[in-house]
Amino acid sequence: MAWEEAAGADGTLTTRSARWRSESGQAPPRRVVAADDTMKADTAWRLACEGTALLWRGDYHNARQLLQAMARRADGRPRRKPGKAPASAAEAFHLHRMAQAQRARTLGMLLIPFEAGAHIPLRRAPAVAEVIAEAVDTTPDADLADAPFVMSLRELLGLIGAHEWRRKGVLVPALGDRIHPWYGVYSPIRGEYLDLIARVPLPSTALAFDIGTGTGVIAALLARRGVRKVVATDVSTRALGCARENLERLGLLAGAHDHAVASAGGGDTGCVELMQADLFPPGRAPLVVCNPPWVPAKPSSAIEHAVYDPDSRMLRGFLAGLAAHLEAGGEGWLILSDLAEHLGLRTRAELLGWIEFAGLKVVGREDIRPRHPKASDADDPLHAARAAEVTSLWRLAISARS
Repeated sequence: MAWEEAAGADGTLTTRSARWRSESGQAPPRRVVAADDTMKADTAWRLACEGTALLWRGDYHNARQLLQAMARRADGRPRRKPGKAPASAAEAFHLHRMAQAQRARTLGMLLIPFEAGAHIPLRRAPAVAEVIAEAVDTTPDADLADAPFVMSLRELLGLIGAHEWRRKGVLVPALGDRIHPWYGVYSPIRGEYLDLIARVPLPSTALAFDIGTGTGVIAALLARRGVRKVVATDVSTRALGCARENLERLGLLAGAHDHAVASAGGGDTGCVELMQADLFPPGRAPLVVCNPPWVPAKPSSAIEHAVYDPDSRMLRGFLAGLAAHLEAGGEGWLILSDLAEHLGLRTRAELLGWIEFAGLKVVGREDIRPRHPKASDADDPLHAARAAEVTSLWRLAISARS
């Protein structure tokens, strides 16, 4: 990206440039002006709403305070005009997503410069080289930190927050241990679905497939429950790196020389193999588990791929391929929230139709209510759907006609 900025004592405008970085895929701004500690919040908000980005040249902590002031202005705006209530839950969802995207774009207009080595040349700026390295270590532009670049302060704060999650970890009560999520890999902060996996009787302890393992938390939980061998797959290189680190920390990763592990409690010897695959590994198993993204919508950032699944691609792919990878008498466990049904984005009839068409039958279902704060937040635009949400573990088997 390029911009003009005053340089020298005479204030002559000079054209400058730097590489643009955006984890969310946001396009570089077309108009950029320099801003510093003299910039008022109202002026910054007006310029951002007009599509003008502010490249910060002042104190780093003042930039954070300015961003907070801009966020208060964003959140203080009416969500919709009076009398224009959405006609349906689906319309409310799409309006909410549009408002979220607009908020992110506007707040993303406050930019932070970086020098080579991911150094921020601002007063009181933190050292973030490790933070940036964690975000780019598995991407094609992994050399980005070696040259000057610019990114939004909002995204930088997101990376810093993700770094803290990775460092401290997330306590998973069902596992009795901590999972350390990487940036862009869904964090298991909603633990109710893991409670379902922990309490439903296992059809077998010989072998299980964990489809779309993410942080590796489901594979770890199955191993801790006594499954002697778990094969965990994911299409994402970053997710596999995250899962590997977590499973190694827990002592559950199968060694490179020993894939036939027989440790029945997942104790000191690893029993989880990792494999890069789009859905299934080769072969069949008596237990195949999948927790696909729950909402059929387009993700707008890396982290949203674990929540939003356009056209239910992963869900439908899992159901369509399950019978071919399930042993006779085995079970496929589908962990799925019904939030999409309450939002009018998918019907229960569609889900049951996909199950039947795949040659499967439902042999049981365990339900649990969500415990996250939004489920009880009456001010949330999607409160009605969230309040009615139920997360289910669907126990599926091959139907007789298959």
